Amino acid sequence: MLALDVDGVLTDNAVYLGLVEGQRVEFKRFDIQDGLGLGLLRGGPIEVAWVSGRLSDATVLRAKELRIAELIQVPDGHKIPPFQALLDKRGLGWDEVAFVGDDLADIAMLRRVGVPIAVANAVDEVKALAMYVTRAEGGKGAVREAVTWLLGQRGEYDAAVDRYVNARSG
Repeated sequence: MLALDVDGVLTDNAVYLGLVEGQRVEFKRFDIQDGLGLGLLRGGPIEVAWVSGRLSDATVLRAKELRIAELIQVPDGHKIPPFQALLDKRGLGWDEVAFVGDDLADIAMLRRVGVPIAVANAVDEVKALAMYVTRAEGGKGAVREAVTWLLGQRGEYDAAVDRYVNARSG
């Protein structure tokens, strides 16, 4: 499984807040190439989960658009218990998970997983735990790079590209 933090990994860490007709509205910037990278995993052996320490309708919208089956959003930032429940449900161990993080809130996850990954602009404490640090910053192609690296390590990149292209060839 590839698990991803959201803010700072799938986004550029910016949250835009405002009011529209008196209603709170939140916008986030997601990278299109990251979305395509996640598309490379669709139909393959690596499942995808998003794990966020905050609630966000923008995150729900993007996850639905990318057909992300597992979205965990916890308002208190405690990611471990719900993620453990997901692993139990899927019959997976922590050693079967790659996790991409960027900040202190991700350290507990990174310490447990088999393949800890940090984005280029992650804090030093996160980078110190990482098996791989992307060249791209969070929200700017880091997820695509992590997916490419992970598939390459498994010898599955070319097959994933073929699967992706064939699915769109009509």
